[in-house]
Amino acid sequence: MDVSQYLEIFIDETSEHIQSLNDCIMTLEKEPENKDTINEIFRAAHSLKGMAGTMGFKRMQHLTHDMENVFQEVRSDKVKVTSEMIDILFQCLDAIESYLDTIKSTSDEGTEDNEALITALNKFLENAENGGAAAPAKEEKKEEKKAEEPENGDGKKKYLSVEFSSKDKDALKAAEESGNKIYGITVEVQKDCLLKAARAFLVFKAVEEFGQIVVYSPSSQDIEDERFELDFSLFLSSNAALDDILKAVKNVSEIADAVGEEVKTATLFHEENVQENLPANTSEAKPAEQAVHKENKPAQTKSKPAGKPVTNRTVRVDIEKLDALMNQVSELIIAKNSLVSIGSQEGGNFQNQSFHEQIEYLERITTSLHESVMKVRMVPIESVVNKFPRMIRDLSRRLNKKMELCMTGEDTELDRTVVDQIGDPLQHLLRNSADHGLESAEVRKERGKPETGTINLNAFQEGNNVIIEVSDDGNGIDTEKVKAKAVERGLVTPEQAEKLSQKEIIDFLFMPSFSMAKQITDISGRGVGLDVVKSNIEALGGDVEVKSKLGVGTKFVVRLPLTLAIIQALMVEIRDEKYAIALGAIQTIEDIPVEDIKYVESKEVINLRGSVIPIIRLDQILDIPPKDEEVESLTVVIVRKGERYAGLVVDNLLGQQEIVIKSLGKYINNNKTISGATILGDGEVALILDANTLI
Repeated sequence: MDVSQYLEIFIDETSEHIQSLNDCIMTLEKEPENKDTINEIFRAAHSLKGMAGTMGFKRMQHLTHDMENVFQEVRSDKVKVTSEMIDILFQCLDAIESYLDTIKSTSDEGTEDNEALITALNKFLENAENGGAAAPAKEEKKEEKKAEEPENGDGKKKYLSVEFSSKDKDALKAAEESGNKIYGITVEVQKDCLLKAARAFLVFKAVEEFGQIVVYSPSSQDIEDERFELDFSLFLSSNAALDDILKAVKNVSEIADAVGEEVKTATLFHEENVQENLPANTSEAKPAEQAVHKENKPAQTKSKPAGKPVTNRTVRVDIEKLDALMNQVSELIIAKNSLVSIGSQEGGNFQNQSFHEQIEYLERITTSLHESVMKVRMVPIESVVNKFPRMIRDLSRRLNKKMELCMTGEDTELDRTVVDQIGDPLQHLLRNSADHGLESAEVRKERGKPETGTINLNAFQEGNNVIIEVSDDGNGIDTEKVKAKAVERGLVTPEQAEKLSQKEIIDFLFMPSFSMAKQITDISGRGVGLDVVKSNIEALGGDVEVKSKLGVGTKFVVRLPLTLAIIQALMVEIRDEKYAIALGAIQTIEDIPVEDIKYVESKEVINLRGSVIPIIRLDQILDIPPKDEEVESLTVVIVRKGERYAGLVVDNLLGQQEIVIKSLGKYINNNKTISGATILGDGEVALILDANTLI
């Protein structure tokens, strides 16, 4: 059977299970007795094993099977959680992630057997409980098998030990009263069967040729999800011969055996009542499974349709399809802007009420459609940040520093394309805080700080931006050392260095190959860090700034746009050229008399309601010829980035408009002031100004 069509689903779901295991094992390390966490871990490991087996990834299946054995021992209180065990389990997760990376690139798991890890897992089980945990279990299994043999195959008749819910009993009685025979059948699949659920489905299809399946054990949902070992049972209402039914079942490939007989409901239900008197091998062999049957019975075939709306409320969509949809919406908005432009032309043929009403209706619909598409593309940054606690835990052990990570705002949403690319920059900032920021426990103690250093990751929305702050309570940036390094490397002269502001000194850290590390490590300190962080964030239309206080700590503030596709903008005019400024960056628009402009350090500023705001002449920035005539007042657009403001001088305001951002490609890549272009309603192209780079 070709399983390649399921590869994408397998990759997505395996990633989710790996993350779930990471989170749960972190919790288990802190709360070793937490039964809910242990059960969650066991379920995730079991699902991973089943999925790997289904896809034919034997090595991955083998490793997850051995992990599951460890979790089973913890669940049954035979093994205590230790830091050694947690370390081995995390190494196993890294190995599984490595398999997944290989599968992503080659559609195959590769040839790495991870024998050392498998040996470590088995050794841990053997050493647990004073060196004798696994052996007795094997002996018991052998005894059970021996005990099963003399009973003329009764040990294989698992249908005799099924527990029934009241619904099952009613269904079986109704089938019996209709005059049909009730057959109890237990089917055993081969040990090396890869697609157990698929085989079970083929068995159901085969037996349904002869009648109707009344009861499944375990439930049909559990069988579909492969939550069974090597056998499952069913009760069939039919008038066909039993031999024909069993023959059809055995004809399904990878089925090891099938046993069955005609049963009476009175006998079946009596069997359930005298469960205690059954031989040890049938009552004790499957207590966990019986519990599952009992739990899942109400959600069986009959009641399954009621649960369908819940399972079908989400759908996985390829990001390329969403991109295509976004492009279509973009074109629709450009077409709408053209209609608005035509309708507003003086002397046009469309100066009638109904046309304008329809235009307004079209505007509302396109805006609503754009918002809906954007909401579909938005995902919580949780998918990126949830791997960081594990990373900080590992760094804590490798660097021999006590540290903890506190995260808030994981549910803050960003465009999917931004989320996919923000992971690496954030990871580097966190590594930087752990390696360079936090001091050793001894130094912290001397400074009167808690021995455990704190790294904070805080995300929140601010206007049309998402702010992500990475801060630590460590040493802070020693600006004197940075200044000395800059002079040593010839970036500035000693005289220039003395005049630099703190921000200008810290900006050296974002220069290529500028590293303050005394020694190179594999954690950070190769000089390919903060410059890459800055360029990656700027490529997403964002920016990063640093606030630091020596001895107190450092804070990196990353600012990102909510979307990279369609924005609300203010259209302005400078001479005869039209430009767009993102509405989210604008605070106010002011009419400033020329005489109110003052000079501070030979730079133009205005005093606006008690705040001193620098003035930026856009015509000078954009290299546009100055105006011939003098003006008495200036139109100034006040823009904001974090806590800083600037006033952009423009000639005219053209109004607010929804615009589609089009990339300029490689044509204008040396001017960071221009972040893109848009097509206006009359077909003219307007450049989009990036206010962040101007402040």
